[in-house]
Amino acid sequence: MSEEIVQQMVIAAERLAAASETLDRVLGKLDAQQEVLNAKVDRIVAAVEESISQFDKQSSGAEGTEVQKRVDQLEKSNAELKAQASRMVRKTLSPVVSALIGKNAIDSERFDEGMLNKTLSTLSVEQRIAVKAELARAGMID
Repeated sequence: MSEEIVQQMVIAAERLAAASETLDRVLGKLDAQQEVLNAKVDRIVAAVEESISQFDKQSSGAEGTEVQKRVDQLEKSNAELKAQASRMVRKTLSPVVSALIGKNAIDSERFDEGMLNKTLSTLSVEQRIAVKAELARAGMID
């Protein structure tokens, strides 16, 4: 090998060594930062766990029974409102179904199964299914 190539290889090796040292320092700094972050996370987790245990101790006392009573009361109120909302659903039919019912002079809120089948007998099977589905959605049949 020529002297020039050997010098280039020595220079390249020195550069690689310098880059390796720089990378080693950077990795050391990153490790230190990671340790600091882990310590902070551990402190946060400990604080959260401590506050949860304190809350559990407080809620298990007299305040806990009051809170539980309030939760039960709100759940009951919610159930009543849901029931009321389901009763308040609008019961409307499409104009086609209304016209068909009107032609056959059906006036009641709920329909007799036999009379409904007789009324719908002129329709095709698909149309009967559609009408019955709409009546069921409106709550007029079971």
